[in-house]
Amino acid sequence: NRKRIIVLMTLIVASANLGLATISAAAAPVWLIYLCLAITGTARTFLMAATASFLPQLVERKELSRAVTWSSTMFQFSSITGPAAAGAVLHFTHHATPIYLMNAAFAITCSVLVGRVRQHHVAVEREPTTLKTLLTGFSFVFTNRIVLGIITLDMFAVLLGGATALLPIYAKEILAVGPSGLGFLQAALPCGAILCAFIVAHRPPMQKAGRSLLLAVAIFGFATIGFGLSHWFWLSFLMLFICGAADNVSVVVRHTLVQLLTPNEKRGRVSAVNNLFIGTSNELGEFES
Repeated sequence: NRKRIIVLMTLIVASANLGLATISAAAAPVWLIYLCLAITGTARTFLMAATASFLPQLVERKELSRAVTWSSTMFQFSSITGPAAAGAVLHFTHHATPIYLMNAAFAITCSVLVGRVRQHHVAVEREPTTLKTLLTGFSFVFTNRIVLGIITLDMFAVLLGGATALLPIYAKEILAVGPSGLGFLQAALPCGAILCAFIVAHRPPMQKAGRSLLLAVAIFGFATIGFGLSHWFWLSFLMLFICGAADNVSVVVRHTLVQLLTPNEKRGRVSAVNNLFIGTSNELGEFES
């Protein structure tokens, strides 16, 4: 039951944030912070896979791309407003405890709202936990050429083209704009993604998703090159803005096709593999940069 997994994992995230608030207030040993972060990361692994596979159960097949677009829009909006709100709270309170408490409160609210979603759950026969069932997601991805192509295309684009880890260096040493300029640069990507999401949401569904995906990845690459060559702040901002817009198209196409091409009983495991590819490529891409 994916809804139950989402509710449970969100409550675990809330509990970890309560733990962080306690650690912060009591000035407890720092290793406890790492413990809470490890618990949060583990819960989010299940949460992201369950959320991605739960969405197709809530909307009709023809509306899935639009639902993914709005989901991506809210994620990008949160990526801007969340850190900004945390920074404002930190500025006035000079302490992290209230931020952790707010995170916990929002997570509990989210679990309550998801718990109230009316959705008919069709129970499937429970499979025995074996190595074969654990590797079902991987075997499906590697035997479905379209899904494999979609995932690996995004992985290599981010692995070799992600520049976000270098933003502090660009802000300080190349563009000479300081912390405030860095804030603008970091906001450029989600701002581009939000604008693109509003445009995509009000247009008919993409008729040639594969061509759109390839075009989006190409634009992302050229914009990344433009950012790397730029020594002018607003041109750099524009290039990152375009990167965010192109990446949003890639996200919508990729998530929609992965869910539509995967049987319902395998969606959770395939989503987990997809998240593994995305998360690993993001981290290794930043390390490579």
